[in-house]
Amino acid sequence: MVLGRGWDECVQAAPEEEPLKRVLLYRRGVGAQVPELARGNPGISEGRGSSLGPHSSEPWRRGGGRGRGEARRARRRGGGGGGFRGPRGRGGGCDVSTKSRRRKGAASASVEPHRHEGVFLYRGAEDALVTLNMVPGQSVYGERRLTVTAGGVKQEYRAWNPFRSKLAAAILGGVDQIHIKPKSKVLYLGAASGTTVSHVSDIIGPDGLVYAVEFSHRAGRDLVNVAKKRTNIIPVLEDARHPLKYRMLIGMVDVIFADVAQPDQSRIVALNAHTFLRNGGHFLISIKANCIDSTASAEAVFASEVRKLQQENLKPQEQLTLEPYERDHAVVVGVYRPLPKSGGK
Repeated sequence: MVLGRGWDECVQAAPEEEPLKRVLLYRRGVGAQVPELARGNPGISEGRGSSLGPHSSEPWRRGGGRGRGEARRARRRGGGGGGFRGPRGRGGGCDVSTKSRRRKGAASASVEPHRHEGVFLYRGAEDALVTLNMVPGQSVYGERRLTVTAGGVKQEYRAWNPFRSKLAAAILGGVDQIHIKPKSKVLYLGAASGTTVSHVSDIIGPDGLVYAVEFSHRAGRDLVNVAKKRTNIIPVLEDARHPLKYRMLIGMVDVIFADVAQPDQSRIVALNAHTFLRNGGHFLISIKANCIDSTASAEAVFASEVRKLQQENLKPQEQLTLEPYERDHAVVVGVYRPLPKSGGK
């Protein structure tokens, strides 16, 4: 960056009709590192922090990382910098009064059980959906860890981000049942790097078991690293389309959760249900409409997938869209009904 330009040089660099740009050039200098300021881009804050707007690629961090200029303007309006701190923001994003409110909120923080067993609601400066951390002191994907003292005992919880987890989005959306509870045995199809799997691990506890199936080797490496610290996760690096390839690794399970985002995902769920799901067991399937048929409406795709599940003796009981956390997504919850056994001779 070229700093220390004189006022005359700045006058030559900016036309007469752009006095604001001239002031910015004089204060900040013109260089390759700040081309947005040189062009007068209105989307760049005068401060030095990162300013994530409403169209950020990380919407759960919306409102974070405001710089000094934003913080000063916020104080004049009577508010703080607000939100989560951005990934590289140096401004901090809040004033002294906001920090004191957060300290006060942390001191009075509490956790209350959610109606889904093993899931909790954190009440503090910022309310959040949380799970009890099975491995205290360890984060999985950079999530917040929240410590609450109750009855003289400290317990650590992990914030569950609904923008990164279909299951969390369904819970906050009001799904009636998730059927995943302490001591459950869960088959998770499409485990990816283990974000949601780690929260399922928290819910089922040390007496439960989650078989995490993932085909991508890159995501599988992250999944294996998560499983090294969580003894109730068994990673299975195989294609969920071929359950017979891993039938020797997995026993009968109580619940199947599927987030595979494939055109034949109903068939994938059915194959695994016929192989591993106990009679009367339950399934949850996350359906992404665009991955199945991008030409049809989301409602038509959801209805078609429900019919396919019914043909495979999977009885849907509940359907829930995931707005505002996911667009054109739905979660279908149901029970497994196997074909009646034919009588022997």
